[in-house]
Amino acid sequence: MNDSFRKHTVQLQFYATAPYPCSYLENQLARSQVAVPSELIDSAIYSQLVAQGFRRSGQFVYRPWCDHCEACVPVRLLVAQFLPSRTQRRVMQRNPNLKVRLMELSFREEHFALYQRYQRSRHAGGGMDQDNREQYESFLLKSNVSSFLAEFLEDGVVRMVSLIDQLEDGLSSVYTFFDPDFPARSLGVYNVLWQVGLARQLGLPYVYLGYWIKDCRKMSYKTQYQPIEGRVKGVWQIIA
Repeated sequence: MNDSFRKHTVQLQFYATAPYPCSYLENQLARSQVAVPSELIDSAIYSQLVAQGFRRSGQFVYRPWCDHCEACVPVRLLVAQFLPSRTQRRVMQRNPNLKVRLMELSFREEHFALYQRYQRSRHAGGGMDQDNREQYESFLLKSNVSSFLAEFLEDGVVRMVSLIDQLEDGLSSVYTFFDPDFPARSLGVYNVLWQVGLARQLGLPYVYLGYWIKDCRKMSYKTQYQPIEGRVKGVWQIIA
């Protein structure tokens, strides 16, 4: 932990939320530890927090802090050692015409329309399928750290958008949404592989993928990318 982080954490406060229904495991209650005020959390401090298992949603910086559960494991890919599987290489081959454009965080109507289609197809009834423009902007376009959008186009049509934070030691994949009408293209997989390639270009050792939950199908897929480290009981270590 460097001196800058120590200085700022004196001013930061950490509090635990009240219990709320877990979004990933049925019949479970969850709690989060939240870092405030968000205005003090710049890219350098956030990099240190991510290394300790924190993530962000908009300007809300948190990590799981449940009373009797440690199912949420922060994970990160080891960029230098990563080798795509045969299935992952096929995904790259199925998407030869995707072009990527990096851009600042700003509202674009075509992004919002794609986001709405994605939520209604993949997460119907989850609440986010009803997000309005203000909620979308608060979730994806508000950031106090170094963030950018990656826009994936095919013949001029936006097929996927990814929000990415650039940390001191890697990229943090915040959120990705894509065209739900092309499931065979495995666009989400393509996005992870592309981020690994970008991290290599930037000389960054890690791609942080959020939380892995072994018993949750929506979150268990992350160990398909190898080698991957998880932060277990405060220590980063290889997980299968």
